[in-house]
Amino acid sequence: MIEKGFPRFVSREEIPARGWNVLREDLPTPVAVLRQSALDNNARWLRAFTASLGVDLAPHGKTTMSPELFARQIESGCWGLTCATAHHLEVYRAAGVRRVLFANQVIGRANVRSVLAHLSDEAFELYVLVDGIEGATALAQGAQALGLRRPVPVLIEIGAAGQRTGVRSVEQGVELARLVSAQPRLALRGVETFEGLYGHAPTEQGLAGVEALLRSCVELAEAIDAGDSFAPGEVLLSAGGSDFFDVAALRLKAARLSRPVRVVLRTGCTITLDHMHCRAAFERIRQRDANAVLPQGSLQPALEVWGHVQSAPEPGRLICNVGKRDVSYDWKLPAPVWWSSASKLKSMPPGHATSALNDQHLYLDSPPDSPLRVGDMVGFGVSHPCTTFDKWRLLALVNDDYDVVETVTTAF
Repeated sequence: MIEKGFPRFVSREEIPARGWNVLREDLPTPVAVLRQSALDNNARWLRAFTASLGVDLAPHGKTTMSPELFARQIESGCWGLTCATAHHLEVYRAAGVRRVLFANQVIGRANVRSVLAHLSDEAFELYVLVDGIEGATALAQGAQALGLRRPVPVLIEIGAAGQRTGVRSVEQGVELARLVSAQPRLALRGVETFEGLYGHAPTEQGLAGVEALLRSCVELAEAIDAGDSFAPGEVLLSAGGSDFFDVAALRLKAARLSRPVRVVLRTGCTITLDHMHCRAAFERIRQRDANAVLPQGSLQPALEVWGHVQSAPEPGRLICNVGKRDVSYDWKLPAPVWWSSASKLKSMPPGHATSALNDQHLYLDSPPDSPLRVGDMVGFGVSHPCTTFDKWRLLALVNDDYDVVETVTTAF
């Protein structure tokens, strides 16, 4: 085995027995690690949250694309997983996932054929989005070509003007619902939206946009119900984002339909959180928890990337052996959280900040009295875990002493 962050010629199965420790420098850097205690904490917290509100969780697996983490999420009580591409779905199915919400439009013959072929397994549940008659027709034709014995379960997506996919009004959604319900190859099972569109908007503006979008989602579901266009069975109402999942849960639960409703949240980054954007979003959720719907405790960042100080070329400038090939930088630059000298873990002192990244180098600005020296280790937190996971095929699962207890793989 040759994988970044691990010694060569060691199989993955051997790693837990090796007794390796990250801080003892048993692994070559850079190396990505997941803190086991944070993952366990986040699973418990999310389970308590969904149970308290009577909603379900189908986290977006594209955050990690890790079969081992998929299994953890399902074992912790998640209703299913969310995907967005045909490749995602193939990975999920190979990992044994039995229920998937395909939160995207499926267009193109090969995509439609690949996705719908899984419905030949009668024990597998799949829900697909539509936002126009073209997409609905493509699904119906694909189902007919495959000779599927059951209709394709679909959800109508409602979006917002100027944003990405989704019908733009309740009226458009109702008309599409009539067309879908008249198609025997399709079964209209619910309504969906993505409130995460407003995750980077200023707080008040973003919250107003989210409230309006969720209100439209509920209105559309109630209008379709009134028109008797839903297929028999429970109705799924779903929203997916990591910034406003509290608001989504409360607003969708308020829908009043003539049949049972299942609310499914699709938060993706909550399994690992992060040290910046998602952590700040979660703190905003805690601050607006006027109705005390949140359980005790908190989500915790689980993902870190560790490297070494490899050069101190001038005062106030340290260079670490971590770069764009190792950490996300699309939202914010990585933040130094920990440092270690002689295997001793310490919090990063104030005044240290990442100012730039090259492919394999990180520029760490530091105060004149920085205690860090060449050869010391630095643990970085990230913003946007999705685009850190996709840079690694193998990550170390560590305990709180940074002993490597297991590994997880990714399949991007």
